[in-house]
Amino acid sequence: MKTIREPAVAGMFYSSSPAQLKDEIKLMLDITKSEEKFSDPIGIVSPHAGYRYSGKTAAYAYNSISDKDFETVIILSPSHREYFPGISIYSGDAYKTPLGIVELNKQMVSKLVENQSYIFEGKNGHKAEHAVEVQIPFLQTIKKDFSIVPVVMGDQGKLFIDGLAEKLAEVVDDKTIIVASSDLSHFYTSEVADKLDSIIERRIIAFDYEGLRDDLDARKCEACGGGPIVALMKAAELIRKRKSMILARTNSGEITGDKSEVVGYLSAVIYS
Repeated sequence: MKTIREPAVAGMFYSSSPAQLKDEIKLMLDITKSEEKFSDPIGIVSPHAGYRYSGKTAAYAYNSISDKDFETVIILSPSHREYFPGISIYSGDAYKTPLGIVELNKQMVSKLVENQSYIFEGKNGHKAEHAVEVQIPFLQTIKKDFSIVPVVMGDQGKLFIDGLAEKLAEVVDDKTIIVASSDLSHFYTSEVADKLDSIIERRIIAFDYEGLRDDLDARKCEACGGGPIVALMKAAELIRKRKSMILARTNSGEITGDKSEVVGYLSAVIYS
């Protein structure tokens, strides 16, 4: 019998109705469509809040890879609900959303955990974590057949980021996409959030992941998925894909109208 990770935030972060969910995602993709094409994208940065707040920002990222002929998606996520040392790749067989079941690429999982004591298969960080889950319905809408590798970082220290980046560079190929799942600053005024989040935007534009990590460590800016973003960018550089573009940057106040406490969101594409 297969072990399937059931949806944990359907009905909260996004619609639990398959028809409504698909219609909402298609609308967000339609209104964010661009004529811009990206040469051989390796990955995207996408937010992971409720679709009402960050879905449109995420749609920009998914449009940027919609023409790529990918077969596997490695989703890099922070762990919001539990700390554990190391990096956990789901040990089951599939993730489920209202749009259906997506199988894991077990062969790629094996390659990622090979000779790495701190990258392991388990359920740590996967039980109720939303940051992986909310990416999957977008993928299911832009692509019919693909597998996933759901990765949750229990610790975003330099050792783990660097080790993950090096393993990613070893295993990715032209049929692989990496998604770094991250929101930005939390619960500042819109003005303060803009200053903090613009630091991350500038580092991504400059392809300066070392500077981004330094800024995050020094608390000059905030990103709950900062480790996934840095790991994606470092892996991209290791395989000589060093171009980046910010596609959108917003905050929750633009939806709610409340600018006193906002959460920041950003989408970007990394390509060659």
